[in-house]
Amino acid sequence: MVARTPLVLDGAVAPLGPPPLHLRHVALTVVDLEAVERFYVDVIGMVVEWRPDPDNVYLRGQADNLALHRARGGAAPGSGALDHMGFVVAGPDDVDAWATRLLAAGVPLAAAPKTHRDGARSLYLHDPAGTLLQILYHPPISPRLG
Repeated sequence: MVARTPLVLDGAVAPLGPPPLHLRHVALTVVDLEAVERFYVDVIGMVVEWRPDPDNVYLRGQADNLALHRARGGAAPGSGALDHMGFVVAGPDDVDAWATRLLAAGVPLAAAPKTHRDGARSLYLHDPAGTLLQILYHPPISPRLG
């Protein structure tokens, strides 16, 4: 069992509480729903799970779910901001394989593959809505992917 480090906020130690949950669902509000859907299906490899109406689509990839909602009136998303979403891969070489695939698909990289101090390896790219994505090999999690 891996020891968990307490969270320290403003000098106060927060209780450990239950183990963290795994992120399995993200929802994005996008202006060009069709372009963003094509990107996640054709480039990332997700599949359409459910399309309740022309303004909403739910995508699935392994155990992850991504909801895409059309911005009302063509406006940009509301006040909330998403820094980035991470797609975890099984090994560090997978990051490089994704770089090759993305560049071959004409998708520019925001940051080329890089090995970080903790042994993680990642790259960054933007989807058509401008959302920053990270493709990440993360040693504590990735080996569980097989």
